Amino acid sequence: MVEISHLLAAGPGRVWLFALATKDPTAVERANLLNMAKLSIKGLIESALSFGRTLDSDYPPLQQFFVVMEHCLKHGLKVRKSFLSYNKTIWGPLELVEKLYPEAEEIGASVRDLPGLKTPLGRARAWLRLALMQKKMADYLRCLIIQRDLLSEFYEYHALMMEEEGAVIVGLLVGLNVIDANLCVKGEDLDSQVGVIDFSMYLKNEDDIGNKERNVQIAAILDQKNYVEELNRQLNSTVSSLHSRVDSLEKSNTKLIEELAIAKNNIIKLQEENHQLRSENKLILMKTQQHLEVTKVDVETELQTYKHSRQGLDEMYNEARKQLRDESQLRQDVENELAVQVSMKHEIELAMKLLEKDIHEKQDTLIGLRQQLEEVKAINIEMYQKLQGSEDSLQEKNEIIARLEEKTNKITVAMRQLEQSDSDLLTQTRTIAMSLVKCASSDTQDQYKLQAEKAQLEAEEEDKKYLQECQSKSDSLQKQISQKEKQLAQLETDLKIEKEWRQTLQEDLQKEKDSLSHLRNETQQIISLKKGLVWLKDKEATHCKLCEKEFSLSKRKHHCRNCGEIFCNACSDNELPLPSSPKPVRVCDSCHALLIQRCSSNLP
Repeated sequence: MVEISHLLAAGPGRVWLFALATKDPTAVERANLLNMAKLSIKGLIESALSFGRTLDSDYPPLQQFFVVMEHCLKHGLKVRKSFLSYNKTIWGPLELVEKLYPEAEEIGASVRDLPGLKTPLGRARAWLRLALMQKKMADYLRCLIIQRDLLSEFYEYHALMMEEEGAVIVGLLVGLNVIDANLCVKGEDLDSQVGVIDFSMYLKNEDDIGNKERNVQIAAILDQKNYVEELNRQLNSTVSSLHSRVDSLEKSNTKLIEELAIAKNNIIKLQEENHQLRSENKLILMKTQQHLEVTKVDVETELQTYKHSRQGLDEMYNEARKQLRDESQLRQDVENELAVQVSMKHEIELAMKLLEKDIHEKQDTLIGLRQQLEEVKAINIEMYQKLQGSEDSLQEKNEIIARLEEKTNKITVAMRQLEQSDSDLLTQTRTIAMSLVKCASSDTQDQYKLQAEKAQLEAEEEDKKYLQECQSKSDSLQKQISQKEKQLAQLETDLKIEKEWRQTLQEDLQKEKDSLSHLRNETQQIISLKKGLVWLKDKEATHCKLCEKEFSLSKRKHHCRNCGEIFCNACSDNELPLPSSPKPVRVCDSCHALLIQRCSSNLP
């Protein structure tokens, strides 16, 4: 940037441009860049107005303006370290405009979508051209300059964009809204362009000195135009704000109208409810007056009854005084009895402790007996299964014995039939032999005799064999029958033993059940003694539980401290010490008899 200042100073027309008398070189650079921006913007506006039509990308003053803007934005830019190299581009701060100014999102999106751009510098150049075409370059850069905290990430503290010179340049850029430009960004090679400033365009000739008045007039016109445009923008913003206010007022008006209608409906409903409540109030007043009249009558009747009952109470009071005198005499006797009962109570407590010990011992025995019961049940089940098996085997053996007896009967019948058939055969052979002897001749008699004897011998042998076989079968059957009879006798003896064992087990079970029931009764008695009484409420009882007489003012209600039921004075005039209270308290007749019986049974 220092070279640019030297070039400006050494121009052919000896136009000397010096910064303020400061020794800081960065201040000199900022001043030179500011002067250069003024020259380029002023020259571009004058040439565009004289040109009289829209500018294209080949227009030289426009190209020089973009080069100057590029140098201004690069001044004091921080070097960014990347993965491959050091980077120093103006695309980073220009991307911030999208976040600060929502209308700039379209430019950023269109720049990213351009196919020919490969470098960040090319994207920044395209962004500047599109911003000039939109006539919003000054607005975009103004948003950047305001946010100096964000700019400090990209620029040094002495950069042009961080100082007042940047604000002056942004103010000068407002004049570019007069220019109409139509730039073709797609066709240009923005990545490889060289940003060199051509100072020959800004050198003044002698002809230009004569046109100063014309330039002053043009500048005044431009200033007026810029002023009018600014006023127009402000008016447009006020109109839009007024429109938004009108819309909000209309919405609020409609809401208020709806709320009014709802409020009117609510008022009508409340009026109706008020009328209903008034009518109900009148009815309630009428009912209360009637009820008051009825209650007055009841109160008068109750007063009369109270007077009658008062007389009866006075009589009862006199009787009670007499009873008090009698009871004061009896009190001494009762105190003597109390001393006896206190000693009885100590003895009862000792007996209770002994009972608790017995209960614990009996509970242990109960647990053992339950275990024995379970074992006995298991043995019973096994014995029952064995009995069923033995009964089944007995039935089978009885069936086998019946079959064997039938077979033996059949064999004896067959033996008898065989003996008869043998005797018949013998008689037949004898008759045949006699007939043969008589009929045959003397020569043949011997032969016939021999043949007859042989036949008789063979028949006798066959009969003997058959008889032997039958005897062997009958012997084997008799042996089997004797074995079965022995087994039957053994089974019968086993059955008798099992039945006796079962009877003994049943007797033991019955004894254990009796002992268990006895123990349960004792435990229930002890639990009933230990449990607190259930106190019956006065409202729940209208009659005495024993005599069933109705309670009244003369017949008062009394609680039994043992069972908690309600009795009259006649049925609960006994007093005994209880486990809950060491002093003697009121007890009903039934509880009195029961407690005395328990004490007498517990005492040795």
